[in-house]
Amino acid sequence: MIKAKEIIEAYQFRHACKVFDKEKKITQEDFTTILETARLTPSSFGFEPWKFLIVQEPVMRQKLLETTWGAQNTLPTASHFLIVLARRQKSMHYSSEYITHMMYDIHHIPKEMAEARRAFYKQFQEEDFNLLETQRATFDWASKQTYIALGNMMSSAAMLGIDSCPIEGFKVKETEAILEKEFGVDMEEFGISYMLAFGYRVEPQKEKTRQSLEEITEWF
Repeated sequence: MIKAKEIIEAYQFRHACKVFDKEKKITQEDFTTILETARLTPSSFGFEPWKFLIVQEPVMRQKLLETTWGAQNTLPTASHFLIVLARRQKSMHYSSEYITHMMYDIHHIPKEMAEARRAFYKQFQEEDFNLLETQRATFDWASKQTYIALGNMMSSAAMLGIDSCPIEGFKVKETEAILEKEFGVDMEEFGISYMLAFGYRVEPQKEKTRQSLEEITEWF
């Protein structure tokens, strides 16, 4: 297991890198490790409401530049560039084929137990969290879970000495139109949660500024 000191050192190392060394590439082994930390990320009910698009082709990155104002420097220079999608109500609804697939094909839950789980999930969606009130409520709930994967990927990258930059600077409708037309993504099933760039820094890291633990915590 990694030592406590090494964990803090990795978090001190991590910063939102705006420009990468475009000549320096992440090894396949290291990037697979980063993706594995996303795959192993926990999710509500274990339903994994995400999809990860790895955009490496320059021509595809160029298309994204048109609507992604927050990645004008990272898209051309990042070793690896991700678009992370969250599932919409179409596939996250308790009665959907996707939920059935997750319970039967992935979790291998016996039919009687699976249907009891579906009933509990139905109550969770309809009553506990009121997720079916709007399409946006379901998407936002799914999107929040993808941010757990975001933290895991950035943290694991930092532990490997790899830089990263989370990106929300894009025009949602216009970018989703590009994903539908050029990437073949079903935007009725998915929406963009965020983008994430990886690589190696070319500029020195600024000193971190954070509130103290005393300012942000209360013990009871």
